[in-house]
Amino acid sequence: MPGSAAKLVITERQQALLQQIAAAPTSPVRLAQRAAIILRAFEGDENQAIAQAIDLDPTAVGLWRRRWVKAWPKLIQIECTDPQAGFRRAVEDVLSDAPRSGNPGKFTPEQVTHILALACEPPEQSGRPITHWTYKELADEAKKRGIVTSISAAQVGRYLREADLQPHKSRYWLNAKEKDPRQFQQKVEQVCDCYREAPRRHAEEGTHTVCIDEMTGIQALERVAATLSMKPGQTECREFEYKRHGTTTLIGNFHVVTGQLVAPTLGPTRTEVDFVHHVAQTVATDPEASWVFVVDNLNTHCSEGLVQWVAKTCGIARELGKKRQTGRAAFPGESPHLLAGAQPSDPLRLSAEAYVLAQPN
Repeated sequence: MPGSAAKLVITERQQALLQQIAAAPTSPVRLAQRAAIILRAFEGDENQAIAQAIDLDPTAVGLWRRRWVKAWPKLIQIECTDPQAGFRRAVEDVLSDAPRSGNPGKFTPEQVTHILALACEPPEQSGRPITHWTYKELADEAKKRGIVTSISAAQVGRYLREADLQPHKSRYWLNAKEKDPRQFQQKVEQVCDCYREAPRRHAEEGTHTVCIDEMTGIQALERVAATLSMKPGQTECREFEYKRHGTTTLIGNFHVVTGQLVAPTLGPTRTEVDFVHHVAQTVATDPEASWVFVVDNLNTHCSEGLVQWVAKTCGIARELGKKRQTGRAAFPGESPHLLAGAQPSDPLRLSAEAYVLAQPN
């Protein structure tokens, strides 16, 4: 004698989600069928009727009813604590097939570990003339070292994805030269305070705070033929051949308050003279205003020529000090690390992080 069908309950939110899954054209067929089973069972239909309606075996209908009843207490907890996306994943997990054991792995955990360790090594260590590993190169090197007798590039890729390793990607990181944590913190706070004060100083004092950086080695390329405009059924066509006209350097100013690019400079080099000229043409856009320049530690950003130009522009008549080993000039008696935020009464302050030009005389 067959047993009675499992009695199940669903909440309004569960019912709405199940109806959405069952009706959505993008839902997998099995997922839509199982959502329909739960909805019909909640309405009181028997397993046989549900099986006939959705063209499924009655035994399978009973299995998914019992699965829902067993998982329902956990679903209630997830429904009350998790966002909609997490709740939907939990419902789909209940209606999905249980994990299967599958075929035994072809490679041992030790072999997989060696492959992952190989992917973390630089390719030049293996004598390969590449900068980043590819799946094919890794598979070839694993066979060459005797880690495995044979493995496909696709299988190597699967292992790397499971371990969340991406040898084809790279990003920059900053190696701080300042080893004293307190001094480093002080410098960071100086620069951050400079940015934080920028809106107020711009509104109350008319001071422009700009961040400067260079992009070097920009290729000046010219296509050998004009680009063909798109036509119906044809995309824009660009000539693949080009002429090289050397490289150029972009020195740009980002106004941290307005977000504008102020007086950029394009030229073949980024020498001390180039940077002094760039600062001069930037100040010339508003010569009556005060300026704050935030720069990095490049030697041309704190050069003797720049200090002399600032002193001349601001009308500073006192004698300048000698050029230091850091490549910058200094005023007699100044401290090695001066604040980035000078007051109008202090016409010049320089540091490796920022310097201020007060309103010129």
